[in-house]
Amino acid sequence: MIWCRFDDAGRARYGLVEGDLVIPVTGDPFTSHRREPGETRPFDGLRWLPPVVPGTFFCAGLNYKGHAGQALPTRPEVGYRANSALTGHLEPVVRPADYDEPLIAEGELVAVIGAAVPRHCSRAEAERAVLGWTIGNDVSARAWQRSDRTFWRSKNSDTFKPMGPYLVTGTDPLRATTTVRVDRAVRASFPTGDMLFGPYDFICAMSRYITLRPGDVLWLGTDETAGMVPGQVVEISIDGLGTLANPVTEERLC
Repeated sequence: MIWCRFDDAGRARYGLVEGDLVIPVTGDPFTSHRREPGETRPFDGLRWLPPVVPGTFFCAGLNYKGHAGQALPTRPEVGYRANSALTGHLEPVVRPADYDEPLIAEGELVAVIGAAVPRHCSRAEAERAVLGWTIGNDVSARAWQRSDRTFWRSKNSDTFKPMGPYLVTGTDPLRATTTVRVDRAVRASFPTGDMLFGPYDFICAMSRYITLRPGDVLWLGTDETAGMVPGQVVEISIDGLGTLANPVTEERLC
Protein backbone atom coordinates (compact mmCIF):
# COMPACT_ATOMS: atom_id res chain seq x y z
CA MET A 1 0.00 0.00 0.00
CA ILE A 2 1.05 3.59 -0.58
CA TRP A 3 0.08 5.98 2.20
CA CYS A 4 0.37 9.73 2.43
CA ARG A 5 -0.59 12.48 4.82
CA PHE A 6 -1.97 15.79 3.61
CA ASP A 7 -3.52 19.05 4.75
CA ASP A 8 -7.30 19.11 4.36
CA ALA A 9 -8.47 22.66 5.10
CA GLY A 10 -6.15 22.91 8.08
CA ARG A 11 -6.64 19.33 9.29
CA ALA A 12 -4.02 16.62 8.85
CA ARG A 13 -5.45 13.50 7.21
CA TYR A 14 -4.14 10.19 5.97
CA GLY A 15 -4.86 8.97 2.47
CA LEU A 16 -4.12 6.08 0.12
CA VAL A 17 -2.37 6.87 -3.14
CA GLU A 18 -3.86 5.29 -6.26
CA GLY A 19 -2.41 6.54 -9.52
CA ASP A 20 -2.42 10.33 -9.37
CA LEU A 21 -5.23 10.47 -6.83
CA VAL A 22 -5.35 10.40 -3.05
CA ILE A 23 -8.24 8.55 -1.39
CA PRO A 24 -8.83 10.10 2.07
CA VAL A 25 -9.35 7.67 4.93
CA THR A 26 -10.60 7.79 8.48
CA GLY A 27 -7.98 6.28 10.74
CA ASP A 28 -4.29 5.69 10.14
CA PRO A 29 -1.81 3.04 8.96
CA PHE A 30 -0.91 2.01 12.51
CA THR A 31 -4.31 0.96 13.85
CA SER A 32 -7.20 0.71 11.38
CA HIS A 33 -8.70 2.78 8.61
CA ARG A 34 -11.81 3.20 6.51
CA ARG A 35 -11.98 4.73 3.05
CA GLU A 36 -14.24 7.73 2.65
CA PRO A 37 -16.63 6.72 -0.17
CA GLY A 38 -16.69 9.13 -3.09
CA GLU A 39 -13.86 11.29 -1.76
CA THR A 40 -10.73 11.82 -3.86
CA ARG A 41 -8.01 14.45 -4.07
CA PRO A 42 -5.87 15.11 -7.16
CA PHE A 43 -2.16 15.60 -6.66
CA ASP A 44 -2.34 19.10 -8.13
CA GLY A 45 -2.79 21.61 -5.35
CA LEU A 46 -2.36 19.04 -2.57
CA ARG A 47 -0.29 20.21 0.40
CA TRP A 48 1.79 17.23 1.39
CA LEU A 49 2.68 16.66 5.03
CA PRO A 50 5.36 14.33 6.41
CA PRO A 51 3.78 10.85 6.19
CA VAL A 52 4.20 10.36 9.92
CA VAL A 53 4.98 12.56 12.92
CA PRO A 54 7.21 10.33 15.03
CA GLY A 55 7.05 9.92 18.75
CA THR A 56 10.84 9.60 18.59
CA PHE A 57 12.96 10.63 15.62
CA PHE A 58 16.00 8.30 15.51
CA CYS A 59 18.85 8.61 13.02
CA ALA A 60 21.94 6.68 12.03
CA GLY A 61 25.07 8.69 11.43
CA LEU A 62 28.00 7.34 9.43
CA ASN A 63 26.35 4.25 7.98
CA TYR A 64 27.94 4.02 4.50
CA LYS A 65 31.62 3.67 3.66
CA GLY A 66 31.65 6.67 1.33
CA HIS A 67 30.32 8.99 4.02
CA ALA A 68 32.21 7.49 6.95
CA GLY A 69 35.62 7.67 5.27
CA GLN A 70 38.37 6.08 7.33
CA ALA A 71 36.52 6.31 10.65
CA LEU A 72 34.25 3.29 10.15
CA PRO A 73 31.95 2.58 13.11
CA THR A 74 32.23 -0.82 14.69
CA ARG A 75 28.64 -1.08 15.92
CA PRO A 76 25.23 0.46 15.18
CA GLU A 77 24.84 3.75 17.03
CA VAL A 78 21.88 6.12 16.88
CA GLY A 79 21.26 9.80 17.39
CA TYR A 80 18.14 11.94 17.53
CA ARG A 81 16.63 14.75 15.50
CA ALA A 82 13.93 17.33 16.23
CA ASN A 83 10.37 16.85 14.99
CA SER A 84 10.22 20.63 14.57
CA ALA A 85 12.67 20.29 11.66
CA LEU A 86 10.28 18.06 9.69
CA THR A 87 8.60 19.34 6.55
CA GLY A 88 6.76 17.74 3.65
CA HIS A 89 7.17 17.06 -0.05
CA LEU A 90 7.28 20.25 -2.17
CA GLU A 91 7.63 22.46 0.92
CA PRO A 92 10.64 24.81 0.92
CA VAL A 93 13.91 24.15 2.68
CA VAL A 94 14.72 27.57 4.13
CA ARG A 95 18.36 28.55 4.55
CA PRO A 96 18.71 30.75 7.66
CA ALA A 97 19.52 34.39 6.97
CA ASP A 98 22.81 34.25 8.89
CA TYR A 99 24.15 31.25 6.96
CA ASP A 100 25.77 32.00 3.59
CA GLU A 101 27.29 28.67 2.54
CA PRO A 102 25.60 25.96 0.44
CA LEU A 103 23.41 23.56 2.36
CA ILE A 104 24.13 19.85 1.99
CA ALA A 105 21.49 17.36 0.86
CA GLU A 106 21.75 13.83 2.25
CA GLY A 107 19.28 11.37 0.75
CA GLU A 108 18.25 8.69 3.23
CA LEU A 109 16.05 5.64 3.49
CA VAL A 110 13.69 5.91 6.47
CA ALA A 111 12.21 2.92 8.31
CA VAL A 112 8.80 3.55 9.91
CA ILE A 113 8.01 1.44 12.98
CA GLY A 114 4.51 -0.04 12.95
CA ALA A 115 4.44 -2.13 16.12
CA ALA A 116 5.98 -1.92 19.56
CA VAL A 117 9.45 -3.46 19.54
CA PRO A 118 10.06 -5.65 22.60
CA ARG A 119 13.24 -5.14 24.55
CA HIS A 120 16.09 -7.39 23.38
CA CYS A 121 14.17 -8.26 20.23
CA SER A 122 15.20 -10.92 17.73
CA ARG A 123 15.93 -10.15 14.09
CA ALA A 124 12.59 -11.66 13.11
CA GLU A 125 10.82 -9.38 15.58
CA ALA A 126 12.74 -6.39 14.20
CA GLU A 127 11.67 -7.22 10.67
CA ARG A 128 8.03 -7.58 11.70
CA ALA A 129 8.15 -4.23 13.52
CA VAL A 130 8.83 -2.21 10.34
CA LEU A 131 5.52 -1.13 8.83
CA GLY A 132 7.05 0.48 5.77
CA TRP A 133 9.49 2.96 4.31
CA THR A 134 9.77 6.56 3.25
CA ILE A 135 12.45 9.01 2.07
CA GLY A 136 14.29 11.65 4.08
CA ASN A 137 16.62 14.51 3.19
CA ASP A 138 18.97 15.13 6.10
CA VAL A 139 19.74 18.75 5.24
CA SER A 140 22.94 19.89 6.91
CA ALA A 141 24.76 23.19 7.43
CA ARG A 142 28.35 21.96 7.50
CA ALA A 143 29.96 25.16 8.83
CA TRP A 144 27.66 25.09 11.84
CA GLN A 145 28.23 21.36 12.17
CA ARG A 146 31.96 22.04 12.51
CA SER A 147 31.66 25.01 14.87
CA ASP A 148 28.88 23.99 17.28
CA ARG A 149 29.44 21.47 20.03
CA THR A 150 26.05 19.95 19.20
CA PHE A 151 24.07 19.71 15.95
CA TRP A 152 21.23 21.88 17.24
CA ARG A 153 21.37 24.34 14.30
CA SER A 154 23.24 22.42 11.63
CA LYS A 155 20.83 19.49 11.59
CA ASN A 156 17.69 20.69 13.36
CA SER A 157 16.82 24.13 11.99
CA ASP A 158 13.20 24.44 10.87
CA THR A 159 12.60 22.76 7.45
CA PHE A 160 15.94 20.90 7.55
CA LYS A 161 14.26 17.47 7.58
CA PRO A 162 11.99 16.96 4.55
CA MET A 163 10.33 13.53 4.65
CA GLY A 164 7.93 11.82 2.25
CA PRO A 165 6.08 11.94 0.02
CA TYR A 166 4.74 8.46 0.84
CA LEU A 167 4.84 5.68 3.40
CA VAL A 168 5.12 2.50 1.32
CA THR A 169 4.44 -0.97 2.70
CA GLY A 170 5.16 -4.39 1.20
CA THR A 171 8.39 -3.45 -0.59
CA ASP A 172 12.12 -4.08 -0.14
CA PRO A 173 14.03 -0.83 -0.66
CA LEU A 174 17.30 -2.46 0.39
CA ARG A 175 17.56 -3.64 -3.23
CA ALA A 176 16.92 -0.14 -4.58
CA THR A 177 19.07 2.78 -5.68
CA THR A 178 19.08 6.18 -4.00
CA THR A 179 19.53 9.13 -6.37
CA VAL A 180 19.99 12.79 -5.46
CA ARG A 181 19.30 15.43 -8.11
CA VAL A 182 19.77 19.18 -7.90
CA ASP A 183 17.92 21.10 -10.63
CA ARG A 184 17.39 17.71 -12.33
CA ALA A 185 21.12 16.98 -12.58
CA VAL A 186 22.27 13.79 -10.82
CA ARG A 187 24.66 14.73 -8.03
CA ALA A 188 24.73 11.43 -6.11
CA SER A 189 23.66 7.84 -6.69
CA PHE A 190 24.33 4.73 -4.62
CA PRO A 191 22.86 1.31 -3.75
CA THR A 192 20.41 1.95 -0.93
CA GLY A 193 21.15 -1.31 0.85
CA ASP A 194 24.96 -0.91 0.78
CA MET A 195 24.97 0.07 4.46
CA LEU A 196 27.50 -0.74 7.13
CA PHE A 197 24.59 -1.80 9.36
CA GLY A 198 21.11 -2.53 8.06
CA PRO A 199 17.84 -1.34 9.58
CA TYR A 200 17.25 -4.57 11.48
CA ASP A 201 20.77 -4.45 12.96
CA PHE A 202 19.93 -1.01 14.31
CA ILE A 203 16.56 -2.03 15.68
CA CYS A 204 17.99 -5.07 17.47
CA ALA A 205 20.83 -3.00 18.96
CA MET A 206 18.47 -0.20 20.02
CA SER A 207 16.03 -2.63 21.65
CA ARG A 208 18.61 -3.58 24.26
CA TYR A 209 18.01 -0.21 25.89
CA ILE A 210 15.10 1.56 24.18
CA THR A 211 11.44 0.71 23.57
CA LEU A 212 10.44 1.62 20.01
CA ARG A 213 6.79 2.40 19.39
CA PRO A 214 4.45 2.68 16.39
CA GLY A 215 5.17 5.83 14.42
CA ASP A 216 8.82 6.10 15.43
CA VAL A 217 11.19 6.61 12.50
CA LEU A 218 14.78 5.56 11.90
CA TRP A 219 16.73 7.48 9.25
CA LEU A 220 19.48 5.24 7.94
CA GLY A 221 22.26 7.50 6.67
CA THR A 222 23.68 8.35 3.27
CA ASP A 223 26.64 7.39 1.08
CA GLU A 224 27.00 10.54 -1.04
CA THR A 225 25.94 14.15 -0.57
CA ALA A 226 25.17 17.17 -2.77
CA GLY A 227 25.40 20.93 -2.26
CA MET A 228 22.38 23.15 -2.86
CA VAL A 229 21.68 26.89 -2.66
CA PRO A 230 18.57 29.06 -2.66
CA GLY A 231 16.82 29.05 -6.03
CA GLN A 232 17.52 25.36 -6.65
CA VAL A 233 15.29 22.30 -6.28
CA VAL A 234 16.59 19.11 -4.67
CA GLU A 235 15.04 15.70 -5.40
CA ILE A 236 15.69 12.45 -3.54
CA SER A 237 14.48 9.30 -5.32
CA ILE A 238 14.50 5.72 -4.07
CA ASP A 239 13.19 3.00 -6.38
CA GLY A 240 9.71 1.94 -5.30
CA LEU A 241 9.29 4.80 -2.82
CA GLY A 242 8.90 7.76 -5.18
CA THR A 243 10.64 11.13 -5.21
CA LEU A 244 10.87 13.69 -2.42
CA ALA A 245 11.28 17.17 -3.94
CA ASN A 246 11.87 20.48 -2.18
CA PRO A 247 12.80 23.96 -3.40
CA VAL A 248 15.55 25.77 -1.51
CA THR A 249 14.79 29.33 -0.41
CA GLU A 250 16.39 32.02 1.74
CA GLU A 251 15.03 33.34 5.01
CA ARG A 252 13.90 36.93 4.64
CA LEU A 253 14.07 39.02 7.78
CA CYS A 254 11.58 41.87 8.20
